[in-house]
Amino acid sequence: MKMQIKIKDCDYMKKMLIKGGYKLSGSIQISGAKNSAVALVPASILCDEEVRIDNIPDISDIDALKEILEYLGAKMQKDNNSLLINCQNIENKEIPENISRKLRASYYFMSALLGKYKKVEMYFPGGCNIGARPIDQTLKGYRALGATVIEEGNKYTIYADELKGSHLYLDMPSVGATVNTILAAVKAKGKTTIENAAKEPEIVNIATFLNNMGAKIKGAGTSKIVIEGVEKLHKASIETIPDRIEAGTYIIAGALIGDNLKIENIIPEHLEALINKLKEMGVNLKVESDCITISETDKLKPISIKTLGYPGFPTDLQQPFTVLLTQCQGESLVEETIYENRMGHVPHLNNLQANIIVNGRIAKIKGQSKLHGTNVIATDLRAGAAMVLAGLKADGETEINDVEHILRGYENIVEKLQNVGAKILIKEIE
Repeated sequence: MKMQIKIKDCDYMKKMLIKGGYKLSGSIQISGAKNSAVALVPASILCDEEVRIDNIPDISDIDALKEILEYLGAKMQKDNNSLLINCQNIENKEIPENISRKLRASYYFMSALLGKYKKVEMYFPGGCNIGARPIDQTLKGYRALGATVIEEGNKYTIYADELKGSHLYLDMPSVGATVNTILAAVKAKGKTTIENAAKEPEIVNIATFLNNMGAKIKGAGTSKIVIEGVEKLHKASIETIPDRIEAGTYIIAGALIGDNLKIENIIPEHLEALINKLKEMGVNLKVESDCITISETDKLKPISIKTLGYPGFPTDLQQPFTVLLTQCQGESLVEETIYENRMGHVPHLNNLQANIIVNGRIAKIKGQSKLHGTNVIATDLRAGAAMVLAGLKADGETEINDVEHILRGYENIVEKLQNVGAKILIKEIE
């Protein structure tokens, strides 16, 4: 049956108000990739000298990581959109639950501290409620390197007299497990081989940063990564790659209500799965070396998508893309294969008068739907992005509560959309 939800009264700190139906034109600059930056910052722990990370996005997830670094005693300095980090005198102490639970990526500290000190104590990471998201593959990597893992409720104590290179085959190409194993193995003795590794561009960015410090990592971006352990890492710098998920979100916005909307500072090769699906639908877009110009298109064709690891269709764009599918003429299908709880946006889209039926991990979207503004909730980061896109397309006013989820991953989203013609603002809730 068609999923519906009743919006309840909630005491959220902020809400977003959108008046829909306004065309978007002009240009949007894409920021540094959240999914790279949240690993690059913890990776700085492995170096005993100062490192510099450029093109850091100004998002709350980075603020949460900086809070952990400050707690450990790192020295940090902000220079425009660059972050200088010196972890020479940090203290390896237990990371408490009240800061580790703020985001999923806090577990990258677990790996960096284990790699540097051979011991770490911290609590299970937080993040969006989009499924069970176990860390069993990460723990498998630690054990393969010779570490002992003790689980006490929500707390992990991981230690080793010595980390030794090993051969690891991941049960699935998990981004988190791939990055965590790299971080833990960089200073291990001998050679570590990761088979069935994730291939996302963010992993290449992280490996490049470590290699710039003197690590010896080969194969990042392929299914087989080889790490030769080193004793010391020296100072280095890295530029965070453009955020392909932020770019994809604004590209979808252009397909919904764009009037020659230009999305700049992108790497088109990182967006091929999305671009190919947009072309299949008949969307009007022009792809250049570092930008895409896109406009709203009438009579979109219904299509099917299935989320997969890179280079497949990204799970992080599934929820925003579903909004575009509501405007196709006919029935589209979405199959979510990565996370079992990534349909939280559907009841709220149906409240906006979409016509979506969910059966397990498969959604049937019947279009073309005339969306009408109402009150909705951002149930997680990418569901929140979907609510923003739906609000921009809908008639009338849409109110989005729990927008803190959105601010975790989209730098200056309100300002960027205002600058291209959107009627959008954030209000404090008393």
